[in-house]
Amino acid sequence: MHSITRKVLSGVALAALLVLGAGVASASHSWGNYHWARTADSFTLQMGDNVSSNWDEDLRTTSTAWSVSEVLDTTVVAGKGGKSCKAQTGRIEVCNRTYGYNGWLGLAQIYVSGSHITKGIAKMNDSYFNLSLYNTPDERLHVMCQEVGHLFGLGHTSEDGTSQGTCMDYSSSPDSTLPNAHDYEQLAAIYAHLDTFTTVGSTVTRNRGASALAKSDDFENASEWGKEIYRSGDGHASVFERDLGHGERVLTHVRWADKGAK
Repeated sequence: MHSITRKVLSGVALAALLVLGAGVASASHSWGNYHWARTADSFTLQMGDNVSSNWDEDLRTTSTAWSVSEVLDTTVVAGKGGKSCKAQTGRIEVCNRTYGYNGWLGLAQIYVSGSHITKGIAKMNDSYFNLSLYNTPDERLHVMCQEVGHLFGLGHTSEDGTSQGTCMDYSSSPDSTLPNAHDYEQLAAIYAHLDTFTTVGSTVTRNRGASALAKSDDFENASEWGKEIYRSGDGHASVFERDLGHGERVLTHVRWADKGAK
């Protein structure tokens, strides 16, 4: 059994025990108030597999770890994003590619209507992950787990480099590759209410006029992300917002690579 698989199985088992007895009072790292609309206490979100074979285990491990949550499950399905990793309504797509030395290591993009997420994309930039600095099992799993976590409505637990024992921090610690009980608490807080409709698995098509406002539908270029509305103190994280019209916006959570990494 692969060492990462052993690690996630033991870590998930421990997290499950912790979350059963944990309250939501300490949870405080949501990404704004963004969430998937749903009408049941728990929901299953499809994760489209558009990754190459060397990322497949990270994707499966990430799916298993986040599914410990009592409010959501994830299931890995065939990807529909294609080479350009286009967003698909009602689900998330996970992708990797050599996007070039453009500054970003990982991206999480959510399409929102009001506060409701309608689709999401997580991207890993192999131009940097092919470098020895980032091409390690811990770093790869950390970034994928974090980018997918953003697509559920989670923010960072810390951005100062300290380890919080979760993939939602900005540490390079081997203890920061998977969600922890605090993350599951936050998910329970985000999804404590029910909606009168669902955006999960929805077949509603995106307004046609919206796509004309961008050069492409994949938004991999910084010029297409819109206005930067947040940057962390150390400069390693940014959030951009673009108004697509027709009540739709796309928000891009960027994890920047270390300067000079190439």
